[in-house]
This record gives sequence, C-alpha cells and structure tokens, in this order.
Amino acid sequence: DNGVLEIRADSASQREYLEKQGRQAFAEAAQTVTGWLVGIRFVSSEGGAVAPRPSGRLVESELYTVPKNNYTFDTFVVGRSNRLAHAACVAVSESPGQAYNPLFIHGSVGLGKTHLMQAVCQEVLRRQPTAQVLFLTCETFIHHFIEGVEKGNLHNFRYRYRHVDVLVIDDIHFLADRESSQEEFFHTFNTLYQSRKQIILSSDSAPSQIPSLEERLISRFNWGLVARIDRPSYETRVAIVHKKARLRGLSVPDDVVCFIATKV
Repeated sequence: DNGVLEIRADSASQREYLEKQGRQAFAEAAQTVTGWLVGIRFVSSEGGAVAPRPSGRLVESELYTVPKNNYTFDTFVVGRSNRLAHAACVAVSESPGQAYNPLFIHGSVGLGKTHLMQAVCQEVLRRQPTAQVLFLTCETFIHHFIEGVEKGNLHNFRYRYRHVDVLVIDDIHFLADRESSQEEFFHTFNTLYQSRKQIILSSDSAPSQIPSLEERLISRFNWGLVARIDRPSYETRVAIVHKKARLRGLSVPDDVVCFIATKV
C-alpha cells in the first residue's frame, strides 16, 4: 500500500527477528516483483510495528538487466574520449543534486554510458547507504506510465518516481514521438529538480538532436551539463582490454590485446 510492503509476524520477538535478519531479503524480493521503490513495515499480532524504511539500495526494473556490481569508477578506463563525462559522474556521486543537475551523457552504443551511470549509483549508495536510487531504461518508464494509465493507478506511479534521491534513466531518446510520456516525464523532472534531487540521463545523441522531443524538455536537459562520449582512441581501447582481462583473472598476451583493440 503506497509503496510499503507489510510483513505480519506471530509475535513481537518474531517481528524483531524478521526486522533484523529479513528486511533486505524482503525488500529485494519486492523490488524484483514490482520494479518499484519499496518500503518494508513489520507488524505483530501483539501490537506495535517497525516503521517502514526503504531498502536504500539500487532499485531497478524487472524489464532491465540486474545492475552490475563491477560497473564502478575503479573498473572504468578514462581517456580523452570520456574524461569530461567521467569527471562529471564522479562529481555528481559526491554531491547528488548539487553539481551538474541534470547530468546528460550521450554517445554511441557500447562507449560506457551505462557503466558510468551505474558507477554513480554504486558510489552514491556507498556514501549514503539509505539513499533511494532508481535506475531504469526509458522504455521501462514508458511501460510503467502506460500501465498506470490503464489501471487508473497514476497516483502510485507518480509517488514512486517522484520520491527518490537519484533518478537515472538510460536511453532517454525513447521519449521521441511519445507526447503523453513526454508530458509525464516533464512533470517528474520538475518535481525532482525543484526538490534538488539528482537526475542523470543518457542518450545516443545530444538533447537538441533527439527527434520530436519537446523544446521544454530539450531546454531542461541542457540546464546542467551535457557530456559527450566519443569512440576511444587505440591506446584507450588497449587499456580497456587489459583491464577487462585482469578483472576476469585472465592473462592475455600483448599481441592478442593489440589485435582485439584494433577490432573493437
């Protein structure tokens, strides 16, 4: 109810045990099923309840892949092509809602946009364990919006999207040609921005180059920082291959690394 899952126990002692040992498991299960930011409340037949408390974890939709724990700043290779985006993401992770809000990252597929955005999420949660961080694709946002309209449940949709500390949406260009979804996101953006909550967006192109995107959204996407990621240089690609191999515990000969770098 209103984004809170209520767990009933037979006794106060059982309630306390579940609160200490099971809160995270229940929160993760609820998020997997619903894709939403979920608070957990424990109650017992003997009376009393433990106040609902959001899980304080990286929340992510069931329509998207599980966030990767190895997508951190430490595993990201910085080069000339991505230095600005990397620096901006680090700054945002240290001061969400203060530096570069919104942060808009654009570039072709496979250049590290998702890696950087998830690195921000991981770092925010490391620094602020109780922060509510929502990471999802634009397609998922649209899906949830349509579902809310069809079920007459827009109040819950809006509550859940507008009560987070950090909203991260991948592939925001999917809003193109979707007037109602653009209208809804416009108001979601305004609510979060006015509350000084961090917004991070990614796209395959700059805001002004997204077709059929409303001017008021283009304007807002440019309010903070727009950072472009280009194709990495050969030297950076070599460093990327080396790092990926090390992370997997592999020893790859230099000539093989160089060959791979020329092909990606």
